[in-house]
Amino acid sequence: MSETTSDNPLTVVLVHGAFADASCWIGVIERLQADGIEVAAPPNPLRGIAHDSAYIASYLSQVREPVLAVGHSYGGAVITNAAADADNVVGLVYVAAFAPDENETLGEVEGNSRDSVLLSALAPLRYPVDGGETAAEFAIDPAKFHDAFAADLPPEQTVVMAATQRPIAEAAFSEPSGPPAWKSRPSWAVVPTGDKAVGTDVVRSMAERAGATITELEGSHVIMISQPKPVAEVILTAAAAVDRVPAAAGQRSSSG
Repeated sequence: MSETTSDNPLTVVLVHGAFADASCWIGVIERLQADGIEVAAPPNPLRGIAHDSAYIASYLSQVREPVLAVGHSYGGAVITNAAADADNVVGLVYVAAFAPDENETLGEVEGNSRDSVLLSALAPLRYPVDGGETAAEFAIDPAKFHDAFAADLPPEQTVVMAATQRPIAEAAFSEPSGPPAWKSRPSWAVVPTGDKAVGTDVVRSMAERAGATITELEGSHVIMISQPKPVAEVILTAAAAVDRVPAAAGQRSSSG
């Protein structure tokens, strides 16, 4: 473990996105742990911006150390909202991720992407909600999973990923985002040049708007699976750069 890690504790919290679970971070986790970094990868419920952000904000608030929050894909939208209510978050890393501004919806953003093919690859499903009703959720059509989501992985691997994917509620695309944490925290972004899910154009433009330090990598939307080493290196760079003493809540609100 490095001196900076032991003298200045920091926890990296990795938040997965839609159609996935925390196992997508395994390669990154192994590399961060080898460098002496404390890591956690909680489940993202995938039930909508408000619900998921509240869940992750609660999780973050229970971490004793300062947190570097890392989000992949839809997980970027979740940390953008959750970190705004978690005073111990000292930095943000977006990996092929959304970084929405206040009142934006992900559905509208995706509809304007030239690079994304995600909306045409979705398969609608239903799930039960209170009162005996059902609500809409989406999975990726298994036949389209490889090309839309993970084109730089072997087909035999993406067949398994498609079979084990976790659907995401329609509310994740239609609920407006809240005040963004990137306005008051330093941020970094990994932009895959072949992202057909969120869309390289969306990932890059949102990262630029957030003022993130950008690293472009040649690869698909699941760049943390296909290239865990350079993704881990970006996270380590961010971990070394952030101020590990969180600002007070009042300071955060005034800086945004």
